[in-house]
Amino acid sequence: MKLKELQELAKELDTRDMVGYTRKFIDDFEQAITKNIDIDVDKDWSGVLCLGMGGSGAGGMFLSTLADYSGGIPFVVWRDYNLPSWWGPDWLILATSYSGNTEETIDGVREALESGGTVIGISSGGELEDIIAENQESLFISVPGGQMPRSAFGHLFGSQISVCWSLGIIEKPNSEEISNMIERLRSSSMDFDISGGNGLVLSVAESILNKEIGIIAPTIMMPAARRFANQLNENSEVFARPSELPEMNHNEIIAWSSSNADKHSIIYFSCENIHPRINSRMNWMLENIDNNHSWIIDCEGHSLLESLLYASHISDWISIALALIKGIDPSDINSIVDLKSHLSNN
Repeated sequence: MKLKELQELAKELDTRDMVGYTRKFIDDFEQAITKNIDIDVDKDWSGVLCLGMGGSGAGGMFLSTLADYSGGIPFVVWRDYNLPSWWGPDWLILATSYSGNTEETIDGVREALESGGTVIGISSGGELEDIIAENQESLFISVPGGQMPRSAFGHLFGSQISVCWSLGIIEKPNSEEISNMIERLRSSSMDFDISGGNGLVLSVAESILNKEIGIIAPTIMMPAARRFANQLNENSEVFARPSELPEMNHNEIIAWSSSNADKHSIIYFSCENIHPRINSRMNWMLENIDNNHSWIIDCEGHSLLESLLYASHISDWISIALALIKGIDPSDINSIVDLKSHLSNN
């Protein structure tokens, strides 16, 4: 298939313009991180608890990893009702729900506020905005509405990290570093695009068609790997699972080394920041696992943040290209819509 054919499929199948929203990802992120956030930086937080589900919750994983490698306090991701038993008001709640109505997130926010906690909420409106408006100690940050949560990652994650920079709990790059990062990401985005791009995402998508997909990544890149798996689930309607190096070398590697491995595709994420022993492990796997459908994606970047954004953006395009090749709408999530309708009536 050629890129021109893929573009025609997008016109035919992409009913809610997933392609267009993906094309705006870097612009959305830049807009979010340049927005002025008026926030009290005097509070000495013990940690940050990130509430969120699905596409709205993905940013919490990225924040947690950034904090693990360059932050000063822990970030914990919570994807459930209520709050963990150990939580206390000395932990900041960062609640993200694109619609503002995600019931698991709203449940946790209510519990936090009733227990004297402080919440920073990010959404396009909804119940989350209403709840926070009633609490003087909390802050609401609005993002543009009208799109699918997983396509709004630039708005959501950009707002999340801007909050963390403003609080001083994740180190902020200087303005020149940010500007250069955005410029490099924008250039990469043009290469990934199914219109005028270099064709890499199409080649990857064609090679993983009709395969179960394993995404193998070092711990430092796992947020992008997990999000990639979720995008393949939603956009492409395929099973995919992320596996973490070095942990998977102590168990799952046996399955990958078996005769059944060629029924799957393997996508490796790599970047400059990874531990040299992880490189050695990945090289061994490439040499010893017999798989004709393997790819290494070198997640370019001058920082961990940039590498994670690079990985997220190219994987978005791959998931869209795979959906179009399969003849399905990358915007369609009927099962999730039906489930929410069921829950609203029960």
